[in-house]
Amino acid sequence: MIYLDYSANTPTDPTVLETFSQITANFPGNANSKHTAGKSAQTKQNEISQNISDMLGIKPDEIIYTSGATESNNLAIKGIARSERHTGRHIITTPLEHPSVSAPLTALQEIGYEIDMVKIGLDGKIDLEHFKSLLRKDTVLTTVCAVDSELGTVQPTSEIAGILADFPNCRLHIDATQAVGKIPVDFKIADTVSFASHKFYGLVGSGILYKKEDLIIEPIIHGGMSTNIFRSGTPTTALNASLETALKLALDNINERFDSVKKLNTLLRDKLSEYPKVVINSPKDAIPHILNLSVTGVKGVDFQKALSDKGVCVSVKSACSTDSLPSRAVFAVSRNRKNALSSWRISLSHLTTYDEINKFLEIFETCYKELTK
Repeated sequence: MIYLDYSANTPTDPTVLETFSQITANFPGNANSKHTAGKSAQTKQNEISQNISDMLGIKPDEIIYTSGATESNNLAIKGIARSERHTGRHIITTPLEHPSVSAPLTALQEIGYEIDMVKIGLDGKIDLEHFKSLLRKDTVLTTVCAVDSELGTVQPTSEIAGILADFPNCRLHIDATQAVGKIPVDFKIADTVSFASHKFYGLVGSGILYKKEDLIIEPIIHGGMSTNIFRSGTPTTALNASLETALKLALDNINERFDSVKKLNTLLRDKLSEYPKVVINSPKDAIPHILNLSVTGVKGVDFQKALSDKGVCVSVKSACSTDSLPSRAVFAVSRNRKNALSSWRISLSHLTTYDEINKFLEIFETCYKELTK
């Protein structure tokens, strides 16, 4: 098997698994319990939060532990919208967002919130002038991905934050799921930032929502106290410790891993561009971990299946999207529905080898010849 779908999920690092097992075995107490075992778990949980906050440049009490980016995005978007509903009900977003962002926005729209979509340029980045024109006094939220999951486009989040400085009622949420562990992320420019550990070799079911200290949001899960009042549930000390380990490994090695992936991406771009029916959809300044392409006249799902039948794993759009619809991200940059329907994504890792890439290219050529007859 040749695995080229690392943006959907990464294999768990053995060190992360070891951390999870050790913490599970050594800290059996509920961190909210007042007995010795509970206090021991609480002390460990506090240590974990401090270490994560140090790595991210934030405060420990700005961390909300969640089950992953989907929950984090829902909590940020719904939580801000509900808490700011008396100020306004206008929200700005982009057509590039993951379903865990676009779906809660649709749910809010159905109960009376107004959602505006900012235009995307041919470079995949949001049109800042159009963004400015959409802002209003009753705009309470702007939500944008730091890195698009389909194209790998890096959005100008600092510029967006700068524009919002003149709109104090508008909060900024950044979905950094495809960015954390791959490129530097400035958490302090936003009011909320989401990410999940399974994108950087951690465990599935573990994520974080950064929430600026003075921001009040309405919880979407109600119940007993967890590590804070904004997300109920028993503190998952072992999961949080494993996230800490995965994050440290990713950040300690971020430059080395980036350079390794960049070389592989360059090789793929050069080789795939030789095929006359191949369209590279990812912009040149996208993160190298993601390479989106289309083969003219061949649906993305058909090319994916042909590759899968030969042992190659790639994806069509986000793993959480509906296959029958064209990629919104690719359509936004190409303005071509057929091209968007033909698109699919290769996603790379520092674990990807040159042997795997060369074998993939051999299989790609076979599929290309078969499907473009």
